[in-house]
Amino acid sequence: MKFKRIFLIVLDSLGVGEAIDAKKFNDEGSNTLGHILKYNPIDLPNLEKMGFLNLVNYKNIEKTDAYYTKAHPKANGKDTLTGHLELMGIRTLIPFKTYTKDGFPKELIDELEKRSGRKIIGNCSASGTEIIERLGKEQMETGALIVYTSADSVLQIAAHEEIIPLDELYKICEIARELTLKEEWKVGRIIARPYIGTPGNFTRTSNRHDYALDPVSDTVLDNLKNNGFDVISIGKIADVFNNCGITKGTKTRDNLDGILKIIDTIKDDFTGLCFANLNDFDSKYGHRRDIKGYAEAIKEVDNYLPIIKDNLNKDDLLIITADHGNDPSYKGTDHTRENIPVLIYSKSFKDPKHLKELDSFSDIGATIADNFKVKMPEVGKSFLGKLN
Repeated sequence: MKFKRIFLIVLDSLGVGEAIDAKKFNDEGSNTLGHILKYNPIDLPNLEKMGFLNLVNYKNIEKTDAYYTKAHPKANGKDTLTGHLELMGIRTLIPFKTYTKDGFPKELIDELEKRSGRKIIGNCSASGTEIIERLGKEQMETGALIVYTSADSVLQIAAHEEIIPLDELYKICEIARELTLKEEWKVGRIIARPYIGTPGNFTRTSNRHDYALDPVSDTVLDNLKNNGFDVISIGKIADVFNNCGITKGTKTRDNLDGILKIIDTIKDDFTGLCFANLNDFDSKYGHRRDIKGYAEAIKEVDNYLPIIKDNLNKDDLLIITADHGNDPSYKGTDHTRENIPVLIYSKSFKDPKHLKELDSFSDIGATIADNFKVKMPEVGKSFLGKLN
């Protein structure tokens, strides 16, 4: 075991340029980080020192304090689930069902209404904030459920917390999860989307809850847990993996809360993996095409990066990456098919430098498995031997 602890932080959707197959996904020319820096230049001295800006040719510093490179996506999808599964060694070949064009089948909606005892409104593809503004007043007046989807394989259910209590909303989402295990209706995730406020001033709360499918086979997380290592989830990681392979899970309210929980975890004594997701980049800024907000969120991470690095032990490894792109300057509101950054830092490194680009996100999971000497994933190649 080279490193006692590994901290893997996913900057959700912070891609670094179009993937080789971007045309297949109608995402030619996308570049989340590159376009943010182009349209909203910001000073990122700490990420710059790690080689982050080199990845989009915004800066090209020769001496970095971290190894840095890009990883290419191989899964047949560009969403949270396929991205995270690929990170942990599962390459999704058959994409999950989507219902963007016509909404969910009438038979599914009818069954969900019957089982929940509540009327369903919406049933279309929409932005979460937009559909709440449009249907929130009706939802409050009628007690209905707002059901909607996106370009991802998701069924989202929104409800005002004062109209439908969280416990009930979660139970309804569990019913939806059960129903959508059927092959003809199968979706990757059910997401509870509670909100508060009054018409014209609705706000989604941090009580979101994801109900994902179990991974089709063991991931690196399972192999770590089964061998007695700690697998600590921060943010939505536990939800994404449906708690498979997780030994401890901690929810977060927003990016800053996630960053502070990462710092607290660094101060704890454990052996294994801390796997964190900072979701605001994607949900608050990428999908809403908010370039300025996205830039400020990156700056927030940069500001806290020295605290994270200073608290690491010499036998700790920090990996900062992403799961897909979501270029806020791009057309539409969907994720974008991009390569992801891979920044690798340890106080023990003598001469960190640029690494050859990785063939798959799974190289990250393979490296983690290699470090802890557990079963290697079927896909992915370890770069552990290149870290000195």
